[in-house]
Order: sequence, then structure tokens, then C-alpha cells
Amino acid sequence: MPQFSYTAHMSEFQRPPKIDVMQAGLASQQLAGHDLLSNYKRLMAETNGLGANNSLDWSARGELQPGQTGQPQAWLHLSVRVSLPLTCQRCLGPVDVPLQIERVFRFVETEAQAELEDDASIEDVLVLSHDFDLATLIEDEVLMDLPVVPRHEACPLPVKSAAVDADFEDVQPKPNPFSVLAGLKIPSKR
Repeated sequence: MPQFSYTAHMSEFQRPPKIDVMQAGLASQQLAGHDLLSNYKRLMAETNGLGANNSLDWSARGELQPGQTGQPQAWLHLSVRVSLPLTCQRCLGPVDVPLQIERVFRFVETEAQAELEDDASIEDVLVLSHDFDLATLIEDEVLMDLPVVPRHEACPLPVKSAAVDADFEDVQPKPNPFSVLAGLKIPSKR
């Protein structure tokens, strides 16, 4: 089995660039950066516009590994770290949700091949591209990693278990009309 090893160097970025996936693998390219949450529209929608200045730290490393046919296949290792200000679903207060994501992607030639191999693979299978949008991949992965129900481990304030509507009238229960009949009951004789 042939070994693919190349000298790698680290490139620093702020915004994740578009990359040629095969070239990144061939060069064992390593990319890293510190972006702002405000640069990700869909993530800002999830945080209701909060945390725009939060740092989104990312790194990506390309590599080639021999595929099933022995030909080199491009892989991408992705790491993302970010803290998102979400709404606690228990107390409805703000809760910072830290996310640490580690993913591995294998690249194939066509969409049909990716669909066919993705379900059977441990790694995610994507389509090879010469202008692969790393920023979109990062945003997609963070969105998929969001908790379904964000909440504090222990809410800082007591959770209200009842709600009162100011427009709601406190209605007294009406007496049961048959309760009058209970007083008319004649004792039975035996």
C-alpha cells in the first residue's frame, strides 16, 4: 500500500477560505483561523442576534489516503470550537452552549457516489470540489451539533411552574345542581 506524505505548513486565516480539496490533500495543507460569529447568518438567527463578537475557532487539515482502488483519495479533518448564547428551555433565560466539533470527511468524484457511500461509511462523504466552501461546511456542522433543547445544568433562577394571565378572570366553580338532591334523600326503612 503506497504511503502519501508531504511536508505540511499551517496557514492562518480569519474567515475560512474556499479550497481545492484535492490540492489541500496533496499538500497536506493545514488551515486555521479565528472568525466572528457575526459572519454566519444562520448561526446568528439561532442566537437571536446575540454573541456577534463571540469567536469561532476552526482548523482544517487535508490529506490523501489510498482509496479502495489504491488511488489517492482526499480527506479533510475539521475542528471547530464556539460558544453560542441560546435560550434555556427550562427557565427561558440566556445560556451559553459551548460546542467542540471534530469531524472527518472523505471526498468522492460524484454526488451519486457520495449518496451511495455516505450511509455505509463512518466518515461523512462529500463531493470533490476545486472551490469547496469551508465556511459553509463549518456553519452546517455547528448547526447540526446544536442541542435540540438548550438548557442550564441548574438554572440560576427558580423556574416558574405556573403562569397567570392578567386578562383571565378568576372564575369560581358553580355548585353542582344535584348536590341539592342529596339533602332530600329519605332514609330508607327496613
